Amino acid sequence: NCIAPSLTNTPLAASLLNTPEKREANAQRHPLKTIGEAEDIASMAEFLLSDRSKWMTGQVLHVDGGMSSLKI
Repeated sequence: NCIAPSLTNTPLAASLLNTPEKREANAQRHPLKTIGEAEDIASMAEFLLSDRSKWMTGQVLHVDGGMSSLKI
């Protein structure tokens, strides 16, 4: 299993989110109209590390604000 995040508010993405205008423009690209937070990804990692995911195997989990559901 793996986590496939979209743009997330972390130090790695700081240059992409360092102004209100950039933050809003990036949020608007996502169907949920928001930027992911580290806690969003951490929650999925916690799930995968728990016994609650014991019946899952070989899955790509898109924690991406709906980006993977867009048809281009």
